[in-house]
Amino acid sequence: MLDFTALDFETANAYPNSACSLAAVTMHDAACVKEGYSLIRPPFIVFAPETVRIHGITPDMVAGKPKFNALWPAIRRHLDGRILAAHNAAFDMRVLRSLLSWYDLEPPQASYICTVQLSRRIWPELPSHRLDVVAGHLGYTFRHHQALDDARACAYIVVKAAEKTGARSMEELIEQAGVRLKSL
Repeated sequence: MLDFTALDFETANAYPNSACSLAAVTMHDAACVKEGYSLIRPPFIVFAPETVRIHGITPDMVAGKPKFNALWPAIRRHLDGRILAAHNAAFDMRVLRSLLSWYDLEPPQASYICTVQLSRRIWPELPSHRLDVVAGHLGYTFRHHQALDDARACAYIVVKAAEKTGARSMEELIEQAGVRLKSL
C-alpha cells in the first residue's frame, strides 16, 4: 500500500520557528483520505515583505489564529508512525523540528523522504526539480506557495513516481528510486 503523509509549511520570515501555515495530506493506497490546513500564529508576528509576496499570508491573517503548540495534538495524530513526504524536505523538517523545540513538544515517531530528491531520480531529464516544474511536467496545476496546494502537489508527485516505477508501497518506491528514508 502506498501510505504516506505529504506536508508543507509556509513561514513568516527566514527563521524556521516562524511557521504561519501548515498543510498535511494523508494518502492511503494512493488515495487522499484526509487533508488538513491551518494558519498559524508565529511566536513573533514579524513578516518579511518577500515572504508575504511569495505566499500572500499577512500578519493580520494570523493575529487571531492558534499557535503551533495548540494545534500540535491534532497534527501529531496524523504524523505518528507515518512516512512523511515534503518537497525540499530539509526546509519543512527544519521548520517542524524548530517548532517542536521552541514549544518543547514531543516529536512524532516518523520518517521522511524528500520529493525533490525523488523527482531527480525519477525524472532526471527535467531542467529543474522545483515543485511547480515537476508538478507541471506531470500535468498537475495548483497555486504554488499555498500550503495545502503544495502538499497536494507533493502527494501527486509521490503517486506518479510510484506509478512510473511500478512500486506498490513507499518502501518499494524508496528502494527502486534509490532515495534515503530519514528519521525525524
